[in-house]
Amino acid sequence: MFLIDSHLDLSMNALEWNRNLRLSTQLINQMESHLTDKPDRGKALVSFPELRKGNIGLVVATQIARYSPGNNILPGWNSPEQAWAQTQGQLAWYQTMVDQGELFQILDRKGFENHLNSWNNPSSLNPAPIGFILSLEGADSLVNIQYLEKAYAYGLRALGPAHYGTGRYANGTDSEGKLSLMGKELLREMDQLGIILDVTHLCDESFWDALDIFKGPIWASHQNCRKIVPHNRQFSDEQFKALIERNAYIGLALDAWMMVPNWEKGKSNPRLMDCNLEKVLDHLDHICQLAGNANHVGIGSDLDGAFGKEQAPYDLDSIADLQKFETILRNRGYSEKDILGIGAENFIRFVRNIWPNEG
Repeated sequence: MFLIDSHLDLSMNALEWNRNLRLSTQLINQMESHLTDKPDRGKALVSFPELRKGNIGLVVATQIARYSPGNNILPGWNSPEQAWAQTQGQLAWYQTMVDQGELFQILDRKGFENHLNSWNNPSSLNPAPIGFILSLEGADSLVNIQYLEKAYAYGLRALGPAHYGTGRYANGTDSEGKLSLMGKELLREMDQLGIILDVTHLCDESFWDALDIFKGPIWASHQNCRKIVPHNRQFSDEQFKALIERNAYIGLALDAWMMVPNWEKGKSNPRLMDCNLEKVLDHLDHICQLAGNANHVGIGSDLDGAFGKEQAPYDLDSIADLQKFETILRNRGYSEKDILGIGAENFIRFVRNIWPNEG
């Protein structure tokens, strides 16, 4: 089954974790076996060979760099200019992977359709590159609003205004408050450019503020349910209903603490917490019940998003195991049409609706 993943931090892993994603995860983990600087060392789940093995031919790939002044306990850069420079290094890595034939950057409807055709009709000698739509997770690295146009020019097509904490444009996970004046201006400029708004990580006040102001396409790239795991990082039923009304796309995340309640970071164990792939389908089922259909949901795994196998479903050894969803969904009674929709077709339909075919 062809799959799409709507959230992967590929460049962060390449540059900040120093992972050569052209290698197998087995080799990456062997190379990291002596490292102890991060809890997920030696537990990587994502690489280009594993994406291909899992028939995951298209992803939403991020740039991410937080502005975090000296009095902020969250890690990050001491100025927006430094954060911008970090995202430009990440951009250079993506461009290099394009040059090497590993990735293909999708900028418009024509490129989107061409990529889908090439992936579904690969050459045995020259396998198709993995397609990616570029997204910015947290807007703090945009030095000012004019930088949004610079980013659009190099291919940015989706943007989440906040990540964790209080941001320059919006407030994110574990914080409170509406959009700043700059944030409201940012959303209006995104509307003009046609950039997708990613509402993931917005705190409740900023979420509702954003939906009031922004008129364009919306997705929640990696988002689970507060009804199942109570935390401000998750969305309430009211938020999901509002997204469904806006014809949004919602990708379900595979970070264990977002999948099962009472997870303690650094302490809990996926197997002891019975955290398997079935658990994320509890979240998916819940959203489908709210919508009355399975037309808005898909996979936004966030795998290797500053965590690895130690904080992922125990029955997932690499991102290629996302293929297991086909059987699990079928066993839960989902129709073949819904299974294909969750795997990729819902995302494809969303993109086709917002990027009209210009011939």
